[in-house]
Amino acid sequence: MRSAILKTALSALVVILLGGVPAQAAVSKPDTFPLPNGFQPEGIAIGPGHFAYFGSRATGDIYRADLRTGKGSVISKGPGTPSLGLKTDGRGRLFVAGGTGGDARVVDLRTGAVLKTYPLATGASFVNDVILTERAAYFTDSTNPVLYKLELGHKGALPGEAVKIPLSGAIQYTTGTNANGIAPSPDRKSLLIVQSNTGKLFEVDPSSGVTTEVDLGGESLANGDGLLLAGRTLYAVQNRLNTVTAIGLARDGSSGKIVKRLTDPRFDVPTTVAAFGNRLYLPNARFTTTPTPDTPYSVVAIKP
Repeated sequence: MRSAILKTALSALVVILLGGVPAQAAVSKPDTFPLPNGFQPEGIAIGPGHFAYFGSRATGDIYRADLRTGKGSVISKGPGTPSLGLKTDGRGRLFVAGGTGGDARVVDLRTGAVLKTYPLATGASFVNDVILTERAAYFTDSTNPVLYKLELGHKGALPGEAVKIPLSGAIQYTTGTNANGIAPSPDRKSLLIVQSNTGKLFEVDPSSGVTTEVDLGGESLANGDGLLLAGRTLYAVQNRLNTVTAIGLARDGSSGKIVKRLTDPRFDVPTTVAAFGNRLYLPNARFTTTPTPDTPYSVVAIKP
């Protein structure tokens, strides 16, 4: 008995000296955490590491949260116009779709400084989402049938200006929110965009802008918003339906089959999705709630 007590005490002492905590005391990452009241989140990007970034559609502020604790702060003040779709690269930069501001911004994640702003459209526009490939950033516009391309130079050098790629072929713009979320195809030879108002998914040739409809067997992605590709599974957020739909895609992205629809009672109009570990993280945009400076907002993590 005495030896057992001594062994336990010694084990505890070793844990303390090593700066650790007993396994049973370890705290898991939160699966729900708050964003600032009144923030009105829309986009999410995760990484490098365990940090997530969120954009405000109210002010354009960029908020960074530590996924280990759920705590965070604003790292970059916005221009007063939206920050919607977000993507980070391996060079410490955040690419931001500017919504009704008609622009794109590139933010330094270390300092929060805006490295460059690109005016993309004049007149009515809604620059909604962004995807990064090895050589370029592509932005969708939900009002105008065009992709905007930032062609990256040597070692990711930012270009002087954006290039417009008109969308043609199968996609037909109509009233409401058109091209929204964007992702690469599994073979990385084309891009995928979801059209919110028609519920259709399209494959896009990134060099010509020619679109073809992805065959989903008659299924609809109505209210489709953010897209996330994981292997050959495409996760599509259907915002006002409070649903994340998982689609198994053909390698070339030309067809797909819905394999799962994920819902959660914590969803309150989630918009976009990013992955970390074995979880999917989604900000609740709460489109059906009238926003005030005191309206609470949150981020939800689910396991697919």
